Amino acid sequence: MTTPDTLPSCSTMQNLPDEALTQVAAYFQALSEPTRLRILNMLRQRERSVGELAQLCGFSSANVSRHLSLLTQHGLVQRESRGNSAYYSIADTSVYALCDLVCGTLARQYERQMQAHAPFVAAPAAPAEPD
Repeated sequence: MTTPDTLPSCSTMQNLPDEALTQVAAYFQALSEPTRLRILNMLRQRERSVGELAQLCGFSSANVSRHLSLLTQHGLVQRESRGNSAYYSIADTSVYALCDLVCGTLARQYERQMQAHAPFVAAPAAPAEPD
């Protein structure tokens, strides 16, 4: 088990100036909205148009466009115009490694919570036997 004293060091982060740390925080803020995470998951499969993403998300094209604009601003997705349509794809695939790492950590935490609560969950009652 790792403790704060034995956690791996991120020398890259330790050497960043305050301005760069502000950019790192903004990057994480871009990932802090569930709709944007859903969009990134949909783009994991293949590039998609704004209209297609809107339909899959169940939101308006304007709403999805705002999210895509922010993701583009942070270098997570890229935009390509084709005729009257704009298509978006992933610009930085490392975001999936980051998201998978976080999701794996949360899944392990959830599993530990479920195991801790298991003794307190009553087993379903056996069906009554007919007379």
